[in-house]
Parts: sequence; C-alpha cells; structure tokens
Amino acid sequence: MPAPFEIIAAPFTAYYAPLGTAFPVISAAPAADWTKIGTSGDKNYDEEGVTVQHTQDINKVRSLGSTGPIKAFRREEDLIISFTVWDVSLENYRLALNQNEVSTTAAGVGTAGTRSVQFYKGEQVATMALLLRSHVSPYGDGMNMQYEVPYCFMSGNPEPAYRKGEPAGMALEFTALRDPAAVTDAASFGRLLIQHQKPL
Repeated sequence: MPAPFEIIAAPFTAYYAPLGTAFPVISAAPAADWTKIGTSGDKNYDEEGVTVQHTQDINKVRSLGSTGPIKAFRREEDLIISFTVWDVSLENYRLALNQNEVSTTAAGVGTAGTRSVQFYKGEQVATMALLLRSHVSPYGDGMNMQYEVPYCFMSGNPEPAYRKGEPAGMALEFTALRDPAAVTDAASFGRLLIQHQKPL
C-alpha cells in the first residue's frame, strides 16, 4: 500500500519579487530575483506556519415560494496569505513599511556603521509577486509544490513586541490583487502548482 502522500505536514518558505518576475521552475531553486522572507526562511517562522485563506462573500437568493436558496452569486473573493516571521533585520522589517529602502552608513573613525529604514509609508501601496515553496508533494516523495501569486500587497499590521525570553515577531499578511497582465480571469490571482512526476 503506498504511503498517504496526500496528507501534508511540512513548512513553506515565502519569497517576494518585483511584479512581472517569472516564477521558478518547480524542480529548481528560486532565482536571485526572488528574495527569501526571513534570513533562514521557514526556520524564522513561528510554529503556526503559513496560512492560505480563500475567502468569499456569497449572496444566496431566496424566492417567496422557497425556504431554501435557489441561486447564489459571489459578490467578493480574496486570497490572503499570512505568517509570523521571527526576524527583525531591516531587510525583512521593510516589508511592513511599504518596502521602504534600507539606508546604510559605513563605519568611520569613531563612528559606528548603521542601517536604517523610514517608518512613513505614504499614499501609494507597494506591490509585489509572492511565492510559497515547500519540498513536499501529495503525489510522492522528493517533489515540490508552490503557490504563485503574481500581484499582491502586504496588507497586515505587524506589531513586533520585544519581551524577555520571547522572539519578536512580524505578523505579515499578503492580499492578492487582480493581476492586470493575466491572460484570463481565472489566472487573476495566480495558481497552486504541484509536481507529480520527476524530470526525465
């Protein structure tokens, strides 16, 4: 009897890239354009893991002559990805600050080297492509699966708390936007890609 590969219990690592960046071939490592979220990837995420929400608001129509709904219309839908990162390096913190640039000042004689990022985010919301990658597949060993979101923004409100004996975490949340470059409506939010065979 084959192992129940369809039961998945494995971490995912998140990456982001500029809009329009090609998603990696599923059997290959992400290219340099993809920036890993968390210096050590999933080793920097808390144990609640990565959550993918497929939310919707449905209007159920009921007629005068029926107690049950006779038709349904979808009014809204969202794709939301969330996880908490234990990494307050500025290269990671900037995701909570509209991807503001990190400035570096080199050390000098009698002065320390510093890095900084501005808090003010402004009116324009930074967008990006998002990739979630795991080294598991519901179809067998040694294969990958990945979520590909071509157009999204960081929609969360992280509140890093600095406490004794507890890691400071950044609760990140990413909400998909309709990809204006999508060829079809179905491709607007991206896709879930799962490897089912190894390369020949």
